[in-house]
Amino acid sequence: MAVSLFGRSWDALRTAVAEVPDEDFGRPSGCAGWLVRDLACHLVIDAQDVLITLVTPASGAPTRDAVTYWKVVEPPTGEDPLDALIVRLAAAYEEPGLLRFHLEDVGAAAGRAARLADLEGLVETQGEVLRAGDYLAAYVMEWTLHHLDLVAYLPDLKGPPAEGLARCRGMLEEIAGEAFPASMSDAEVLLVGTGRRSASAEERVALGALAERLPMALG
Repeated sequence: MAVSLFGRSWDALRTAVAEVPDEDFGRPSGCAGWLVRDLACHLVIDAQDVLITLVTPASGAPTRDAVTYWKVVEPPTGEDPLDALIVRLAAAYEEPGLLRFHLEDVGAAAGRAARLADLEGLVETQGEVLRAGDYLAAYVMEWTLHHLDLVAYLPDLKGPPAEGLARCRGMLEEIAGEAFPASMSDAEVLLVGTGRRSASAEERVALGALAERLPMALG
């Protein structure tokens, strides 16, 4: 389950990036302060992180699982030094084709590594220990949220898979400790819940007291 959903979410995101016209790499994304090209560059770094983590064995007991891997952090402002580095790296590619090629090259390798991983094996990342299967399951959230970021201003692109959206909604509800209103779609829950857009007046009424705890930016 973890590998298949990871793979479907990741393949769908990479396919969507591959279909972005060159001229649209300079358009905004759903990530504060990032253009589409910056988001694509960030995905290259994500793919590298997956490769590094899957070959970094750990010992002892897991300290995190697929849900607790995520921490609620301050909403991004685009001013973080790492965010600024991503912007400079993305600009260095100059041609969108080079960025597409690098993402597909490293991204395909990350997908292969996930399929070959021992899901019960322990890996270490950011000072935490997880089962590889939990790590891959956690990354479904990363792929799904960034897929929503990619299509935020490019509505002609296909969005993330429905099963990934549903799984991420469930994860966000576990983090929140309560369910979001059934009247909100999975995509709306993720966008509003993580602060990618503000809740409408109608949504705030439906959210009730939960609205005061939003956004729950994840990091």
